[in-house]
Amino acid sequence: MFEQNAKIVFNKRLAPETFLMALESPEVVAEARPGQFVMIRVTPGIDPLLRRPFSICGTRGHDLFLILYKVVGRGTAIMSKARGGEKLSVLGPLGRGFDLPKRDCNSVLVAGGIGVAPLIFLAQAIDAGKTAFLAGYRSGNEILPLEQFGLDVMETLISTDDGTAGHHGFVTELLENHLAGFSEDPPLIFSCGPIPMLNRVAELALKRNIPCQVSLETSMACGLGACQGCAVRASSEENRTYFHVCQDGPIFDVQKLDWKAL
Repeated sequence: MFEQNAKIVFNKRLAPETFLMALESPEVVAEARPGQFVMIRVTPGIDPLLRRPFSICGTRGHDLFLILYKVVGRGTAIMSKARGGEKLSVLGPLGRGFDLPKRDCNSVLVAGGIGVAPLIFLAQAIDAGKTAFLAGYRSGNEILPLEQFGLDVMETLISTDDGTAGHHGFVTELLENHLAGFSEDPPLIFSCGPIPMLNRVAELALKRNIPCQVSLETSMACGLGACQGCAVRASSEENRTYFHVCQDGPIFDVQKLDWKAL
């Protein structure tokens, strides 16, 4: 884990409210694993006071790491106006990453909205020829150009809530159809997105006894487990009551969580 001022190399808009930022930090790049995140202070001063958590979306070469973010509040609105050459205070990489599948395993990555971020990094690290990438968005104008990340996966499928592109419906419907194509040896499932979507992904995985890892998106104040603000309830089968997303996650096996409490 490092705390440093990382230089912004670029900060470009990919969709109406979604941006891709590249930051220079050979130290973070050397340590980063798919599923981990960084905490970023969006201004040099203390307003806003708290850092914001962002999944690492990938790396480029030995120097640059990427974050994908959506403008949802004051902090990300400030970030969207940052320019190349400016510096941001970065803490990371933090958290526990994905347990990577073996090279000969089929995998399906299921993303909702900005939840594509950690799965893009994951897709770059696993067997692309055995990987399907399913991404759901509210509308066609929010679709992110995954080809910009150099992904060469076996299959990419898109869904939109309003039917303006791809499958008209939820990305979990695409997942259900995808799983139906496997009579045996179903693919491992990796997912990130809104809690209702993850609930359905977990339901499908648990019903079929398919290994599934999810990346939880929660508010965080410190990223180090000190503030206790990102606690989620553990499954009754665990020997503890809560997990802290920043330290125990953000990646969790679906069997470890109490989905009714999320």
